[in-house]
Amino acid sequence: MQPASQTNGRINLDPDNAEDGLAQLVMTVIELLRQIVERHAMRRVEGGTLTEEQVEDLGVALMNLEEKMEELKEVFGLEAEDLNIDLGPLGNLL
Repeated sequence: MQPASQTNGRINLDPDNAEDGLAQLVMTVIELLRQIVERHAMRRVEGGTLTEEQVEDLGVALMNLEEKMEELKEVFGLEAEDLNIDLGPLGNLL
């Protein structure tokens, strides 16, 4: 599957590439959520509210999630920059 064609960082959802564009959009949302979870986890680690075992478990979980994201990007033929959608005046998403 090839990624949806992009113009200036925006997803082009023409009928022939709708499936590709949808995959790109879903992967973008998942990556955004992954980054939010990672930032929240780092704040908790830095706040000192977690045990050493919880910090270790959290680190392993985050590494596994990032690894799975890389696998999915490969399956859908996407690069990291494909997930950084241009939101116009708001700038880039990621």
